Amino acid sequence: MPSPLSTAASLALMALVTLLSVSTISPAVVDATALTYNVAAHERACFYAWNDIPKKKIAFYFAVQSGGSFDIDVDVRDPHQKQLLSLEKERQGDFVFTGNEVGEYSFCFSNDMSTFAEKAVDFEISVEHEKRAAQMEATEKGTGPQAHTNAMDESLFRLSGELSQIDRMQKYFKTRENRNFATVISTESRIFWFSMSESALIVIMSAMQVFVVRTFFSNGKRSYV
Repeated sequence: MPSPLSTAASLALMALVTLLSVSTISPAVVDATALTYNVAAHERACFYAWNDIPKKKIAFYFAVQSGGSFDIDVDVRDPHQKQLLSLEKERQGDFVFTGNEVGEYSFCFSNDMSTFAEKAVDFEISVEHEKRAAQMEATEKGTGPQAHTNAMDESLFRLSGELSQIDRMQKYFKTRENRNFATVISTESRIFWFSMSESALIVIMSAMQVFVVRTFFSNGKRSYV
């Protein structure tokens, strides 16, 4: 009968082999940058991503979390300053395009339409080299290392797609939460100042009524019997 120590060692070895197998058949290599930046009024903020190999997939996501009407101008250009994307007064967007040129891609946010409102923008830029497409093409031509796609590879690729969808849903609900919270704060502030104005107006009207009544009686003529 095997000892508990040998059983635990066997389980640890199996887990290590599984982890190495998963890391070996990773379907894609992704370089991603996720940031939150406060764009001041009349400011133009640009961020850059480097593409070292043609035909890479470049994904770009942004969402205005707070400030003004939750809108901003977006401009995306390739290394030769060719405009790839131009948006005006957009609240959020999710785009994927192919980087045909090698070089630096620019992603710019412009807040020129605001006079004083600062806007918080949550965005993510990812450059992905899809190895799976090349492997599938080689498999169809019969030149790939394997004749058929591994079942675990298919499961991992499907799981990666589902995780990406979950991540997008989380970003969507995060944006909804931030915007609703900002709306609640704005409504609370308006109610507070309206109540203060109403209270001040009532106090002023009461003081004016007292002043008018006192003036009316103080200016009356005295009568003697």
